[in-house]
Amino acid sequence: MGVYSAKLEFIPAAPQWTFPATVEQAQSLGEEFILFLKNYALVYWTKTSWFQFSKDLLFAYVFTKILRLVLQYLKGYGLLAGIRAVYGYALRSVFNFVLSLPPIKRKVDAEISQTRAKIESALLVSDAGIPDFTELPAKGLPTDKVYELLDKLNDIKHSDWKHGRISGAVYHGGDELIELQSKAYHQFSVANQLHPDVFPAVRKMDSEVVSMTLHMFNAPETGCGTSTSGGTESLLLACLSAREYGKKYKGITSPEMVAPESIHAGVFKAASYFGIRLHLAPLDPVTFKVDLKAVKRLVNTNTVLILGSAPNFPHGVIDDIEGLSKISTRWGIPLHVDCCLGSFIVANLTKAGFKDVPLFDFRVPGVTSISCDTHKYGFAPKGSSVIMYRNNKLRECQYYISTEWMGGLYGSPTLAGSRPGALMAGCWATMVNIGQEGYVNYCREIVTAARRLKDAITNEIAELDVIGDPIGSVVAFKSNLVNVHQLGDKMGAKGWHLSALQKPPALHLAATNLSIPIVEELISDLKASVEELKESGSEKDKGDTAALYGVAGNVQTGNVADRIISAFIDTLYKV
Repeated sequence: MGVYSAKLEFIPAAPQWTFPATVEQAQSLGEEFILFLKNYALVYWTKTSWFQFSKDLLFAYVFTKILRLVLQYLKGYGLLAGIRAVYGYALRSVFNFVLSLPPIKRKVDAEISQTRAKIESALLVSDAGIPDFTELPAKGLPTDKVYELLDKLNDIKHSDWKHGRISGAVYHGGDELIELQSKAYHQFSVANQLHPDVFPAVRKMDSEVVSMTLHMFNAPETGCGTSTSGGTESLLLACLSAREYGKKYKGITSPEMVAPESIHAGVFKAASYFGIRLHLAPLDPVTFKVDLKAVKRLVNTNTVLILGSAPNFPHGVIDDIEGLSKISTRWGIPLHVDCCLGSFIVANLTKAGFKDVPLFDFRVPGVTSISCDTHKYGFAPKGSSVIMYRNNKLRECQYYISTEWMGGLYGSPTLAGSRPGALMAGCWATMVNIGQEGYVNYCREIVTAARRLKDAITNEIAELDVIGDPIGSVVAFKSNLVNVHQLGDKMGAKGWHLSALQKPPALHLAATNLSIPIVEELISDLKASVEELKESGSEKDKGDTAALYGVAGNVQTGNVADRIISAFIDTLYKV
């Protein structure tokens, strides 16, 4: 039958076919069908106007594109997941509409205002001895007065990070190292990596930081990379490079990526910034590694990058990078490994004497890029990371080059133009000061502390369950018996700051050098807090963390969490 009913008079009638009983009948049927298609095409072409043909062609293109997306989604996620996604979308749309109705919206806005006020009271400093500078002072303050204010600002009440009562965030290498970094910063405080001809020493240090990091991750001779401002920029550049590589060498104009659900939020940001469609593969419910079968289903001809973590941020679990490599090499797709959090810990696990460490670096043939934060377990000053590539062909795809600018020929290796050479000097000084032996010792001590916590949760706190089998510095735990976000609030009242997770609800500690002497105290407070929760009941005295994650995880109020996060960010820039 034709596309439009008006054409029925000139479309040839289809033969009356019956199911073939022999090979000869099947061949005859095939020949008849081909002849029918030829006649259909001939009659359609001779009887159809150019305008009608253009409409039909456009319809066929749109229909084929939609059909391809539907089939791709069904292949990747399955029918049940598709139904659940549609149901969830419909339900969220309904609740968002209800929340936008004037009476309910007024109530929600009032609640948001109260929450904003609580955020501001927690974050905004109010101290009579510290003035607020909303504009430049009419006359500059004397140096000794500035020093005095800096001391007061440094004394503002904050989390007890100096005694290790915080998850990650502060990767402290000791006071002597800070003194060294301060001197390096002082010497190169005006240096700018954008001008290597003016600051040749910074160029030298920059290249050596990248080279030393490549060596730690067993890069081949063709290995290369650049320094960046942190893990997020390293991830952004890895995704940008893959997009441009797919466009330049494969002609891919609708780029897609496949990553575990546990991949770092920086990859979500890259997908949003660079217009790359992100497919999230579920995790194995036991190991919490990415499900390789799901990855295989999600990969297609538009995939420009596959990603894995070593380890992932939420649970400290290393994905099966060798398994991902087999998929990536089969399809000829770049494979990125996010080692930002693991950094110099995961690179030195084997050297530190730990057994059964899976391969995750450039020794795996499919791995084409790795991100590593030197400002985490490399103990460098904040604002330094490295993005590494297997070859320069991939690295070139992250460059920005312009030969048309009126200001002259312009080229930039990373997202930033000007970059602080002082931070690179501090990074270089840190790495050459600690050295290979020093990093191995740090790795051994930090991982030993993390494994003590892991063993205690497994064997001494029956109400908590370690997620997966973390082998590095990060330990995450969940519970079916107590509300872990309320547990986090309980620990917060005791001065601890553990990272809150979701899907499933959990807490984690990224152990650092500061965690080593206080891990037993942490275990003791965890035990006490669990007992307190069991005695008080799960709904009594619900803290801010538990309330916020309850809102975020509820389909009825999910968009309210967006507004709370936005209010938090607004507060960061309020004087």
